[in-house]
Amino acid sequence: MPIHRRRFRIEEAVAGDMPIASVADGDVGPMHQEIMNELRAIRSQMAAPSGVALEIGASVEREAADTHAMLETYRAQIEQCEKLKVELDLIYDAINRTKREIAVLHGKSFSGEEMAKVNGELGAVVGGTEEATQQILEAAEAIDQSASALMKVNSPDQQKLLSEEIQERVVSIFEACNFQDLTGQRIKKVMTTMKFIENHITVMMDIWGGVDAIKAHAPPVVDTREGDDKLLNGPKLDGDVGHASQDDIDALFD
Repeated sequence: MPIHRRRFRIEEAVAGDMPIASVADGDVGPMHQEIMNELRAIRSQMAAPSGVALEIGASVEREAADTHAMLETYRAQIEQCEKLKVELDLIYDAINRTKREIAVLHGKSFSGEEMAKVNGELGAVVGGTEEATQQILEAAEAIDQSASALMKVNSPDQQKLLSEEIQERVVSIFEACNFQDLTGQRIKKVMTTMKFIENHITVMMDIWGGVDAIKAHAPPVVDTREGDDKLLNGPKLDGDVGHASQDDIDALFD
């Protein structure tokens, strides 16, 4: 048959089934009460781990959410860095291409033998034009003098000599007019070099967005000439506007 164990007073007091008996002796009663309070506090602490676990779980969830947010932020920053790298690579490539174009221009045009040749060709054009003009003027003056003398002489021999001299001067004029062919060849060389420079400059402008993008950064053109210099623009080309025609000038004197 089952054995019934008697519960002790301390067990009933802890379980709350029986009130704590007061002891007549004042030294023992308060100590007994303090022991019972500590035992109840221990029981309360033993029942607390479930709430602590919930709090720990919530803390872990918050930390996980914070970690996920940080990872998303880092991922967005990495994407921005990748885009920035692509842009920097494009700029780096554009700078290198521009450097190559400048190197070609510097080596073959601005400071190389090609530019020295251009300067020489232009100098030869100016010198040849002046020389041919002087020769033509001298020949024309001699022809004029010979023609005047021819009208005054009656001797056939003198007339023959003057006619031969006129013919020689005419031949001299024809020879001097050959400067136009030489001048054309020299200017063609200069134009080839200028075209070469223009092509490379156009390539550089295309690298940086084209002509329109370059124009946006161009400073305004300011004419600093004064007085008569401001009115002198040289001979006009066909189709140029803003120039007075000969008819306009003649109309001033009517």
